[in-house]
Amino acid sequence: MKGDLADFLRKKRWAVVGASRDPQKYGHRIYFQLKELGYEVYAVNPNCHKIDGDPCYPSLSALPVLPEVVNIVVPPQVAEQVVEEAIRLGIKQIWLQPGAESPAVLEAAERAGLRVVYGQCVLLASRPEEG
Repeated sequence: MKGDLADFLRKKRWAVVGASRDPQKYGHRIYFQLKELGYEVYAVNPNCHKIDGDPCYPSLSALPVLPEVVNIVVPPQVAEQVVEEAIRLGIKQIWLQPGAESPAVLEAAERAGLRVVYGQCVLLASRPEEG
């Protein structure tokens, strides 16, 4: 089921799967932009323990709380596993960054009744309006 951008952006607790220490990577930029905008954001990446002093968790299951939205910034093969984990945990809203989606990922999410945003970058969608 396709998700409504405004509804997703009203949710305040997010996990960024694929968060990165590398400032050039989207996972880094997304994590920090959401934090700067006041979201409660958890970094998920099994290959690092901290990002700029913040704890980084190896999986969604390892988080201290369940996020309302999971932003996925990993290749589709990994995204499939993340979606399956989100389903097991009862997480209902997934944001697939461009490049993370695939027919298999979207099909699994749809079968489970998840609300999904794809084809949109959260960096652009969450940016405050100029004015």
